[in-house]
Amino acid sequence: MNLRILILKFIMRLPDRFKIWMSGGEPVTIGGRRLNANFQLLAYQAAKSPPMSSLPADVARAGSAAGLAMLAAPDATDIAWRNDTILSRGSHQIPVRIYTPEHPDAELPVMVYFHFGGGVIGDLETSHAFCQILARQIGCPVVSVDYRLAPEHKFPAGLEDAIDAYEWCIKNAESLGARPGHAAVGGDSMGGNLSAVIAQDMRRQEKPVPDLQLLIYPATDLTAEFPSRTLYGETYPLSSDTMDWFMQQYVPDGDFDRSQVLLSPGLEPRLAGLPNAIIATAGFDPLVDDGAAYAEKLKDAGVPVTFKCYDELAHAFTAFTNVVPAAKDACVEIADLVREELHKIK
Repeated sequence: MNLRILILKFIMRLPDRFKIWMSGGEPVTIGGRRLNANFQLLAYQAAKSPPMSSLPADVARAGSAAGLAMLAAPDATDIAWRNDTILSRGSHQIPVRIYTPEHPDAELPVMVYFHFGGGVIGDLETSHAFCQILARQIGCPVVSVDYRLAPEHKFPAGLEDAIDAYEWCIKNAESLGARPGHAAVGGDSMGGNLSAVIAQDMRRQEKPVPDLQLLIYPATDLTAEFPSRTLYGETYPLSSDTMDWFMQQYVPDGDFDRSQVLLSPGLEPRLAGLPNAIIATAGFDPLVDDGAAYAEKLKDAGVPVTFKCYDELAHAFTAFTNVVPAAKDACVEIADLVREELHKIK
């Protein structure tokens, strides 16, 4: 562990009043929500860096990876993991990371997980800590998918990889130590978008649908201007400006109709019969209204939904478990909710 990480971890253990003093002197309060002091300090420091939208995608990707590496939790000792690849429909190899708990429950499905990043940044390391939490708390194998990213691979390349990985997991669930022919899907932000799309697309094609969909601060409507996009438009680590930049890389204007349900699953008019959903949002996030709106649409269609909003947390909190204790608590709670739901339906 290098000196910068040690200093950061020491500062994050200070009382909240010191962290607030170091980051402007007053608590950040927006829309009746008060930002977690650790996130406030991280946001204050991050404001000194150039915005992601001012950088080439590859530079932004490398910078994000380096920053998140400082926040990464150490490997768990009770979760085994290995890297592997899956052959896609286009005959290219999709990197995956497979996590196995010490005592897996063979009656549970495999969880297929997709990381955040707007379809532009992120990789297997982005969700590494959270996937270990999922595997431990749920007791099932977890397959994290390194789908292709824009602008090198624009929509629908990443979605195709996500679907191919899901269908591979369905076929190989038993060899992974899970219930044969069964899988759940999960993801945060763009990963939540991909998960929601897969749940809908499998039903449309009359293929095996996921046992459960876990959607964490999901982007489900790429056309809507929810109030939170303005209210929380300048928050860290996701701003409205960054969201727009992501979308210009992932699906440039004029390339595709962003209202189509493969991009905006929240606009699918037929939601009845979709898998049970767990939807979690962060209070300080331009996407907080999006996740809440999709939860209500699913409920109105008769889909069982468990909804949680973590008011004091910010977007991407699944990657901050080592420096924001409240983020770790939220991640453990979410994983426990998944375990409880899967045990109800297994």
